[in-house]
Amino acid sequence: MKHLQCLNSGLIYRNPAPHVVSRHAFFPSVVEMDNGEMLATFSIGQAFEAVDLSAYIARSQDGGQNWSDPQQLLPAEFMHLHSSCTRLTAFPGGEVVALVTRHDRTEHPYEGLANEENMGFVPVEVLLLRSQDYGATWSEPQVVEPPLEGPSFELCAPIIELRDGRWVWPTSTWRGWDGYEPNGMKMVAFVSHDKGQTWPDYLDVMSDEKREKIYWESKIIELSGGALLAVAWVYDEAFGQDLTNHYSLSHDGGQTWTAPACTGLQGQTMAIMELEDSRILSIYRRMDVPGLWANISHLKGDTWVNGEALPLWGVKDSNLLDKGDGNMVHDFNELKFGAPCLLRQADGVVFIAFWCYEKLVSNIRWFKLQVA
Repeated sequence: MKHLQCLNSGLIYRNPAPHVVSRHAFFPSVVEMDNGEMLATFSIGQAFEAVDLSAYIARSQDGGQNWSDPQQLLPAEFMHLHSSCTRLTAFPGGEVVALVTRHDRTEHPYEGLANEENMGFVPVEVLLLRSQDYGATWSEPQVVEPPLEGPSFELCAPIIELRDGRWVWPTSTWRGWDGYEPNGMKMVAFVSHDKGQTWPDYLDVMSDEKREKIYWESKIIELSGGALLAVAWVYDEAFGQDLTNHYSLSHDGGQTWTAPACTGLQGQTMAIMELEDSRILSIYRRMDVPGLWANISHLKGDTWVNGEALPLWGVKDSNLLDKGDGNMVHDFNELKFGAPCLLRQADGVVFIAFWCYEKLVSNIRWFKLQVA
């Protein structure tokens, strides 16, 4: 019996005049609010790591079928020689929070985000913007003071609110442009006890004592039974190769975590959701075969068990299967799709968004998935 069915697909954004101007879109984040409307943020710029890559926001009033023209989220003057990326979280009553990473490009305006010599990252400032009217207007950016030194941080997950009221933001520390990494490159989660006003604590989630394995593009969800489930893409820097996606569990609110273990899924940019019967839906950029895939799994105790898989996009294009040259910075430059996000809509359908190149233009595509 099949439990996954793709219903339809469309676009949140595509450059309407690619023959005139270079505008590519990447890194979507989508929420459905309690008034029935949806918001999507994504970054638009000339290229994947362009200095002018800036966060934009669009709205849908028909369940994600059609979207408004995107509007820039941060003032243009605020973004001079800075690029940005955003993740959204919606709360009841019209409150929406946008977490933004602002990448300082002033010292390296003609280079990408990462240093080819040591995989160090440009300086990153973490910002938080709030809306109390369903995303119609936004507060001035609030600077988030990190609870540990990165010195840079990755943005691949939104803030989640736990049942005990804490706000948690999964991220990964990233070494600075000069290679400085006081805490290694590991998966952590910032913690706020006052709805994002301050972030005094953090959780150590996944790390490698030898500092050889890096845990990237991490996500955390709170399961119905109370445990926290974390997943991440794992890169073995010592050998220059991707490993399978790993997961870890916490049964004490994030204070301790099980040792990172293999999911059996060979991929990157993994997004997860718990279904009503405690199964786990994963959407990920697969690395052993081409394309974006959906997978249903379940936890047997603390053991991850895989079930049905469904290809969503790009499975017939062998050019999407990047083998890489052993230099991860080069591999980043050649990515052609990724960064999926997912949410359960009010009608029970799963809405998925990701970025992908189609006809030489990177756009934001969505899928609707029925899960039985």
